[in-house]
Amino acid sequence: MRKQTRISLTALAAASVLALTACGGGSGTASDGPVNLRMTVWSGSPEHMKLLNGIADEYRKAHPDVKSIKFDVLPLENYTTTLTTQIAGGKSPDLAWIFENSAADFVSSGALAEVNLKDEKDVLPSAKKIWEQDGKLYAYPFSTSPFGVFVNTDMLKEAGQPTPAELIAQGKWNWDKVSELGAAVHDKTGKTGMVIRDFDYKMWDNLAQYWGGWGAEAWSEDGKTCGFDKPEMVAAMTSLHKAVFEDESMLAPGTSADFFAGESAMTVTQMSRASLLGDKFKWDFVPLPEGPKGEYDVIGQAGIARLAKSAHPEEADGFLEFLTNKDNSAKLGAYFPQARSSQLDAATLAKSNPKLSEKQLSDVVIDGIQKGKVKPVHSGQAEINDAVRGALDPLWKKDADVAKVLQGVCTAINPLLEQ
Repeated sequence: MRKQTRISLTALAAASVLALTACGGGSGTASDGPVNLRMTVWSGSPEHMKLLNGIADEYRKAHPDVKSIKFDVLPLENYTTTLTTQIAGGKSPDLAWIFENSAADFVSSGALAEVNLKDEKDVLPSAKKIWEQDGKLYAYPFSTSPFGVFVNTDMLKEAGQPTPAELIAQGKWNWDKVSELGAAVHDKTGKTGMVIRDFDYKMWDNLAQYWGGWGAEAWSEDGKTCGFDKPEMVAAMTSLHKAVFEDESMLAPGTSADFFAGESAMTVTQMSRASLLGDKFKWDFVPLPEGPKGEYDVIGQAGIARLAKSAHPEEADGFLEFLTNKDNSAKLGAYFPQARSSQLDAATLAKSNPKLSEKQLSDVVIDGIQKGKVKPVHSGQAEINDAVRGALDPLWKKDADVAKVLQGVCTAINPLLEQ
């Protein structure tokens, strides 16, 4: 991981130089002859590819000079490293999805071209915040997706437990209750209770979906002060550790459980995962459980950007504008919630999200977009991610000293936060 981090940071720094010195890159001039555009993405699911290829086909009909638009799927775990290495190696895509946790580095590096939206006022200012610098926008926030909980209600019933909907009605939907439900599921069915999807004891920033209930933060708002050793974080991680190692209500280290394959009762993830649902079991989608600080929402975000090193800047800008216009953003909203004022009502979202009810969309998605905090974002995040992950490793043992481990996290990242 340390080697990959150095590669990623070096590549991104090199991308900045390449972007600023590129001959013709970002000039806005049209290319000679047929154009083949390439856009890197992290999801290759059939539903997502069908949507994206359909929009691309529409664009090409009106722009015959664009011979092809290829969506290049890069593995999620090393997506940013692969992308930055491509850019630095002179093999930049024309467009790319960018994760929120690398937004600060991409925006500040000069690797992205400015985005001009004709209907920019429709996009919520809060959604554009991490993609802006000096009053200019460098990526369209194409997915502003709150986290919620998918629930296998059949599995809870089998374990003799109430559903989250019933607990919400009673004002008892909280993380303590989740641990009770998960422990009962594990005891009576042998399956896993709760899974924070995509955490897998590696992608630590996904734990913001848990510790947010305690009001904990990875670092202060100005990014200069570590938050892992603060009382709120210690309390949150102590609760998480108990759930994993004492209650056995959550996924244990070294194990796996896919909710959508019927292997766990609950999973924290985003609405885009609804595409994985079949008819094997009855399910629900509800807001995150409350923590000691009450209700809260956490948002995962991604942007679409045109790379400054694109070989076809004018055509890439044209496709980006088409892909993100009001009509196509509504189509994207079937999987990737759009932070647009014109689309933030349940009836509108329901048109492109037939698997989810208007209540589910209103309670989880709309409320979450309007109230939620984006997952931890910091410049130099790749190196910070590596340091946090390494410092947290001792926590994933039954006899871990939670407070001591979290102090160690701060020791590891304080020099990086101060840079």
